[in-house]
Amino acid sequence: MAIEMRQQMKMVQQLVMTPQLQQAIKLLQLSRIELQDVVRQELEENPVLDESLEQEEIRDVDQFELQEKEELPPADTGDFKEVAAGEETRTDLDWESYLEGYNYSAGEQYYDDDDERPSYENILTKKGTLFDHLVWQLNLNRFTDRERTIGAEIIGNIDEDGYLRTTASDIALVCQAEEQEVEAVIGRIQDFDPAGVGARDLRECLLLQVRSLNMCGTIVEGILLHHLKDLEQRKYKPIAKALGCDVNDILLSARLIASLDPKPGRIYGQEDIQYISPDIFVYKVGEEYVVTLNEEGLPNLRINPLYAPEPKTEKSEKSEKSEKSEKSEKSEKSEKDNGGAKVDEYLNDKMRSAMWLIKSIHQRQRTIYKTSKSIVKFQREFFDKGIEYLKPLVLRDVAEDIGMHESTISRVTTNKYMQTPQGLFELKYFFNSGISTSDGDFIASESVKNKIKEILENEDPRKPYSDQKLAELLSANQINIARRTVTKYREMLRIGSSSERKRLF
Repeated sequence: MAIEMRQQMKMVQQLVMTPQLQQAIKLLQLSRIELQDVVRQELEENPVLDESLEQEEIRDVDQFELQEKEELPPADTGDFKEVAAGEETRTDLDWESYLEGYNYSAGEQYYDDDDERPSYENILTKKGTLFDHLVWQLNLNRFTDRERTIGAEIIGNIDEDGYLRTTASDIALVCQAEEQEVEAVIGRIQDFDPAGVGARDLRECLLLQVRSLNMCGTIVEGILLHHLKDLEQRKYKPIAKALGCDVNDILLSARLIASLDPKPGRIYGQEDIQYISPDIFVYKVGEEYVVTLNEEGLPNLRINPLYAPEPKTEKSEKSEKSEKSEKSEKSEKSEKDNGGAKVDEYLNDKMRSAMWLIKSIHQRQRTIYKTSKSIVKFQREFFDKGIEYLKPLVLRDVAEDIGMHESTISRVTTNKYMQTPQGLFELKYFFNSGISTSDGDFIASESVKNKIKEILENEDPRKPYSDQKLAELLSANQINIARRTVTKYREMLRIGSSSERKRLF
């Protein structure tokens, strides 16, 4: 069969996502803080988009100015007495104490001399890093230039937890030095503060801290050197038998080891606390729950009046038609040459972008509100009584209730938080599978996890419950659940096994 090239027409239907639709989907799954960043960026880039003040705020400002004018003293100056040139005035006032007690400014201080100003070190608020702290100690100690170069390379490979994440051979290759020389510098850096820094694994980190406490040759060092695995599994009797000591001494040593810091560098960590800002507030007013959206920080967007199109009347349309007919081809050509067409195209593009952004944000807020109202309706008992009454709920239930697709509900509930009378919860929290009970009802999986957590909090640490025992206790509470499911839920709660939870001291 001969190979040939030919043209062929074909008509098909396919779904094409326009840039506007992609933007709407993106805005739908953004959190409130992320949406604020997007809006601020759009305000900076789009001249057609503008931020408007609320009418109530403008009214408040006007009332404030009016009250300020009313509080001004009257213009009548007839009550003021003029002081003659030869008349004596009061001399019993202590002007120095008056001036010292008078605040010139609430936030500013003035200094006559530079020596009276506070040093910049006393007003800096930047938190020092582990890297800066180690480099400072490196410069304080007596190192040769070659050793200081090797030390700087070693410190650069120490992570935020304080562990050295490379080998001596790699550092020797980079610095063109002998491996023994690098090991010597590593040993000196391991004496730096904080104790345990520069270690290559957990065992070495704990040994460095023990040796900094002058506990070399003790039972603690013996446990770390030879029985760290047994200590993790709480096999105290085999450790005591191997070291030839009493079990109580092993328990005391284990308590000391537990007090050591496995991550010595985290005290210099730069992680900022991330506070959760709720997107929805749920209040109980009487017997009903009221859902309100948190719009704090979200600017009220509008089209800039300078670029907004004016409404057309019949008279303006007739005059516009007459003007168009009078224009010649020469004037149109000159207008294009001057760049007017490009300006109009740019403004029209920005106008469409601004109007679509405003529409997408309004649609996003309406969708979040509808979804939240539906969740409150399905989980009414949870809001009234607590987590034990959380019902099984899936995305399909809410989607059918508000007439939207499941994928839309999934995007809406991503990174959104609801402040309720029971606490702060992510919207995803209200969607969970159901587990059958003995009386034929269903209970939410989150309620089962909470029940497991309550049981483990009240157990005897010397005799912790096994997963099989937890399954039996749940069965006594009419919750039929298998042992492997208990294990899965316990691991999801980040709770250790019975052997890991066991405490002998």
